[in-house]
Amino acid sequence: EPHQPYFNLPQAQTQNMIMCCQCSVPIPPNPANMCVECIRNEVDITDGIPKNGTIHWCKQCERYLQPPQAWIKCDLESRELLALCLKKLKGLNQVRLVDAGFVWTEPHSKRIKVKLSIQKEVLQGAILQQVFVVEFVVANQMCPTCHRDNAKDHWNSIVQVRQKVDHKRTFYYLEQLIIKHNAARSTINIKERPDGLDFY
Repeated sequence: EPHQPYFNLPQAQTQNMIMCCQCSVPIPPNPANMCVECIRNEVDITDGIPKNGTIHWCKQCERYLQPPQAWIKCDLESRELLALCLKKLKGLNQVRLVDAGFVWTEPHSKRIKVKLSIQKEVLQGAILQQVFVVEFVVANQMCPTCHRDNAKDHWNSIVQVRQKVDHKRTFYYLEQLIIKHNAARSTINIKERPDGLDFY
């Protein structure tokens, strides 16, 4: 009696191959009829995305400038810093971002390197993926808050408040309003004067 196999092995399927129209290497068929190397030589999907940039950092409070005017606290290699770097890249909305991460650099080098992996549809529907590195230079710039703190004798304006009565109810009310709205953060100094206050 012939031996019966317990299971049937699938027959190896042979895939049709075509020749790349540029270099004649055998490849599986694709919409461009080109191998990956020839497509990369033909099309640069990173074109239009800057390979370097500048990020402003306040040395005193260690915050980064998030344009147009916000200053945010970010640790090195944090998600917040990565998001800040990606927002600075124009042209990133023309491609599909697959992955992004930091490339290690010396902390004192004032450089931040971000490795990006992007995809884009090219040449009749072929999808090309490319990996590249963007380097950011960390430039020192003092934030307005630290600038005000350092300029102790410099002010843009002075507001003099005076009251010539025996009671100080108006000043107590003014003090409560200043505390409630945190208005003191916009001043450099507040000095007590006879019959009033000076706000710098």
